[in-house]
Amino acid sequence: MPPATPKRLLRRRQRLKQSRDFARVRRAGRRLSSGCLIANWQELPAGSQTRLGVITTRKLGNAVVRARARRLLREAFRLHQHDLEMPVDLVLVAQRTIVGKDLAPVENDLLAAWRRGGILRAQ
Repeated sequence: MPPATPKRLLRRRQRLKQSRDFARVRRAGRRLSSGCLIANWQELPAGSQTRLGVITTRKLGNAVVRARARRLLREAFRLHQHDLEMPVDLVLVAQRTIVGKDLAPVENDLLAAWRRGGILRAQ
């Protein structure tokens, strides 16, 4: 049997890594809460790469719960990153209600936030 092809993960250049970048997006960007997440974003110049940062706090639960929340948020972003109207730096903050959810409700919350914020491409 041939090895399974790996899923396309977020590359290093697609992630926010430094705390100053997180702080800049949260301070100077826009913010919307939708269901199980809070979306913070800052528009970037045309031609830039969209980047994602995820925040999970200990209030969510133990490390296993926080890691699952991060995976869900990253996967929802990965599936819909090309639906964004413009390049953005995006910080997603997991809310307590994400605990126990599957991917579909998280995707719906993310798309709802983007729709309300006007950054989702019309389809």
